[in-house]
Amino acid sequence: MTPDSGGLWPSPSVLWQASAAAAEELPAGRELTGPWKLLLLGDGSPTRHLQLLTGLPVEVELIAMASEPGGSAGAPAEVAHLAEPLLRRQVWLTCGAQALGWAESWWNQAEAEAHLQDRRLPIWRSLSAGRAELYREVDGVGQVQEPWLEQRFGCDAPFWSRHYRFFRQGRELTVIREVFSPALEHWLGPAEKRNVRKD
Repeated sequence: MTPDSGGLWPSPSVLWQASAAAAEELPAGRELTGPWKLLLLGDGSPTRHLQLLTGLPVEVELIAMASEPGGSAGAPAEVAHLAEPLLRRQVWLTCGAQALGWAESWWNQAEAEAHLQDRRLPIWRSLSAGRAELYREVDGVGQVQEPWLEQRFGCDAPFWSRHYRFFRQGRELTVIREVFSPALEHWLGPAEKRNVRKD
């Protein structure tokens, strides 16, 4: 699979997905550990979390940002609430030489031009410039797979993923999907609780 003419990768294949409200009801035998719950379901900035965990600055490696005339296959349902015309942006989140996250976001074109003047900055920093108030609502969590994610992360799928929206004054600004490398287990521990057998 290769990027499209705008340089964008297709959205990753979703293996399963649950709403954030139902995230406690993961597939049978699965339960997230506390640190991974905070990462996936918390309303904090993932770029800030990655920096705190690794002690390294987070670099945003822009893959592409291009128009999305008819919406994209595999996009979260919440993208339909954004006013067209739409743009889609994709980035790698790296700490040192290691890619620890991948993200894609959907924007109304005018909102993107207003808020993403420096497209190398993390979205959170762009949107919170001037200490403007923002509200992040996590909509869903799940697992995804793609060979190109495996290649860049250097790990086998599946990968934990979440998607959320940013609001300002009750209005949706963007929908964001993030995918995290299993390498984060080095700092966070295992993503899933292991069933301990009692004799």
